Amino acid sequence: MFLEIKGIKKSFGENESKVQVLKGIDASLEKGEFCVLLGPSGSGKSTLLNIVGGIDNADEGYISVNGEKLVDMNEKNLTKYRRKHLGYIFQMYNLIPNLNIKENIEVGAYLSDNPLDIDDLLKTLGLYEHRHKLPNQLSGGQQQRTAIGRAIVKNPDILLCDEPTGALDYNTSKDILKLIEDVNKKYGTTVLMVTHNDAIKNMADRVITFRDGVIRKNYLNENKVTATELDW
Repeated sequence: MFLEIKGIKKSFGENESKVQVLKGIDASLEKGEFCVLLGPSGSGKSTLLNIVGGIDNADEGYISVNGEKLVDMNEKNLTKYRRKHLGYIFQMYNLIPNLNIKENIEVGAYLSDNPLDIDDLLKTLGLYEHRHKLPNQLSGGQQQRTAIGRAIVKNPDILLCDEPTGALDYNTSKDILKLIEDVNKKYGTTVLMVTHNDAIKNMADRVITFRDGVIRKNYLNENKVTATELDW
């Protein structure tokens, strides 16, 4: 099992204001699997993503990647884990405004021992002809493509996506989802995507639905469709 999530519990706040956000989460993913975490706001899915990403710590339980437990890692090894194994795509693009598109993506390549070919990736992203532009010269969709490029150029084992289409219109959202689908197929990247858009689950290999800090359903999707076939 490539990614194992075992008995994860997480609370925020103290005493009377303490809220248990995750109430004992168990799940596992095979390498190369495309998994969607689905649920309403406040159900705990982004918190789980942050724990898998080593951004946040669980109160109980553990995350294991390729047999290595995050809780056993010191700060130095945890930083190395995040750099080597993870790519992040957020709703906000967080691009560096005074670097051009190619340079923004190169920032991710510097973090890797085994980065992807940048020109090849720029072509896959449909950004090759825009590579010398600054972020403010691009549309929102193109900026999100750049953010995806920065995340995947370091050739991560796991791509963590937190509402990656949340700020985008319908057609651009579908383009971005197709791009993530292409990355999953072309590079064998394991994808863990948080969304509250119910339609997106139809393109996933595995669907995990959350409510109130617990998993309600966890199943393999037997009628998987492509990103271009999605409709909402």
